[in-house]
Amino acid sequence: MRFGMGYGAWTGGPRGDGETRGRGGHDGHGRHGHRGGPGGRRRLFDGGELKLVMLKLIADAPRHGYDLIREIEGLTGGGYAPSPGVVYPTLSMLDEMGLIEEQQSEGAKKRFAASDEGRAHLAENVAIVDALFARLAAVGAESERTDGAPIRRAMGNLRQVLQHRLMREDVNEDTLHDVAALIDEAAQKIERLK
Repeated sequence: MRFGMGYGAWTGGPRGDGETRGRGGHDGHGRHGHRGGPGGRRRLFDGGELKLVMLKLIADAPRHGYDLIREIEGLTGGGYAPSPGVVYPTLSMLDEMGLIEEQQSEGAKKRFAASDEGRAHLAENVAIVDALFARLAAVGAESERTDGAPIRRAMGNLRQVLQHRLMREDVNEDTLHDVAALIDEAAQKIERLK
């Protein structure tokens, strides 16, 4: 039963989403991979939601996996990007379901376009797709608000200073502890900001 599946059936299958990456080694903003509070993580996409996002992007323009990763990352201002280990199996699943079709492309990358079934499935789920893209836009707005230019500049400056200072041959264990203490102190002060 490839076509005519309702949203419940769509989300009831394999998750099709997983690890994410974001700036600075964090898992990204939003629910998928974002810190949901102490010790907890929330997901940006559940069940078939990532499949719908990818299907919509493919319906907008034929794409290969790397294109999808970059496009989603761009929509979120770099706050979220699905991992290749999630995107490529999801592409295979969409292909097996008949919702996308492989196209001829130059090079080794497989490029996909939406099938008629895929476009019909999107039309059936237009409200859900719109909500998902609104969620992506919200993640992008949050990313822009929390990762502005002054913060990026300061983080880059800290990274360069650390690399320069800690690469010297005269760095000893006491220096490492002093640097760690300064970073911890800065983190505590930032945490206490109102």
